[in-house]
Amino acid sequence: MTRAFLALVLRDLRLAARVGGSGAMGLVFFLMLVAVVPFALGPDLNLLARIGPALLWFSAVLATLIGLDRLFQTDVEDGAIDLILSSDTPLEVLVVAKGVAHWLTTGLPLALCAPLFGLLLALTPGAMLSVAATLVVGTPALTFIGAVGAALTASLGRGGLLLAILVMPLMVPTLIFGVSAASAATGGTIAFLTPFLILAALSLVAIVIGTFAAAAALRQAA
Repeated sequence: MTRAFLALVLRDLRLAARVGGSGAMGLVFFLMLVAVVPFALGPDLNLLARIGPALLWFSAVLATLIGLDRLFQTDVEDGAIDLILSSDTPLEVLVVAKGVAHWLTTGLPLALCAPLFGLLLALTPGAMLSVAATLVVGTPALTFIGAVGAALTASLGRGGLLLAILVMPLMVPTLIFGVSAASAATGGTIAFLTPFLILAALSLVAIVIGTFAAAAALRQAA
């Protein structure tokens, strides 16, 4: 089971490195949003610093959606999903493997680049680190919530818009507590640890529920 898990993670990582994909596009989209907003709001550095954590988190949510519809769709198109379904390894384990690979190529780079992009929003070093920490903890929730939508739309030719409509409302709690934790570290009225722990719990719940829901959707589609 462990060997199959690692093999699928490495396969998806090699495919992402070979053909590019959602990771690089997500970073470019992330940078575009963060770079354009200061031009729209003007040179008020205090305003940019105040809305910076929320802007970074909202940009990360939108960037995660890019390419998410291809999470299972390529396997459906080339027939690999049939091999996955017929293997001895539980489908839930393989869903977790694909989710981990997607997070390593999309969510983790967004979190690591957030401090660099925070310079464009006049964030303090403490705010940059808090945003990066919340993104590391919170982006797994975005990935596995999106995995459910990706499994539901895997058999559709172009399910990107439908996927966004399905999963965006479910990502709102993660967005709320991610922004709350990042803002609390910059002088908010609540302690940083409270929303941060809730954010971590949301990610754990999303991994468990998202895994079983996506596996059930894939079985139904097959």
